[in-house]
Order: sequence, then structure tokens, then C-alpha cells
Amino acid sequence: MQNCTCSSQSQSTTSLVELEMLAGVFKALGHPVRLMIVEMLIDGERCVCELQENSKRDMSTISSHLNILKNNGVVKGEQRGKNVYYTLACPCLTQVIACLKDHCSVL
Repeated sequence: MQNCTCSSQSQSTTSLVELEMLAGVFKALGHPVRLMIVEMLIDGERCVCELQENSKRDMSTISSHLNILKNNGVVKGEQRGKNVYYTLACPCLTQVIACLKDHCSVL
């Protein structure tokens, strides 16, 4: 078997570790409830109780999904008194989601 000597081969400058972290973000976004949470946070900060109420899911479900999003760097939370307020840690998701809605043929 010959090695390819084409000059058109592109080499990724992204390390495997970085690609695995990026894949984690996409995996975290790969659930409808988590995408719903991200969409709610596009408009700004939300209390976990608002996310729970607006999603019509129980608190344990929302907490579980928020934990996945937080562990993958998608959202961040801030404790204030008895409430936790969440915001997007990746503001670029606003443009990514809008772009997918505008250009994805399956939507």
C-alpha cells in the first residue's frame, strides 16, 4: 500500500483533546430538552425555577440536564440565596442555532 503524497491533504491544527472537548459540547446539545434550555437562555439569565416551569419538566430532570450542560461548558450557574441563575457560557450558540434554523434542510 502506498502512502498518499498529495499536497492537498489538510492537517487539523486542533488537538485530539480539544476535539474530544468539542464533541462533548455537541453531545451535550444533542437532547431536545437541553436545546430547549439553551434557547430559553438565549434571551438572558434564567432562574432554575423559571427553566423548570417553562419547560414543564420536573426539577430533577431540569437539574440533570443543566448539570450536563454545565459540565461541558455550555452554561454557567450562579447561586444567589436559595436560587441558582443560569446563563450561556457559549454566547456563540445564539448564532449557531439561528444559522441551523435558517439553513438546515430538515427543519
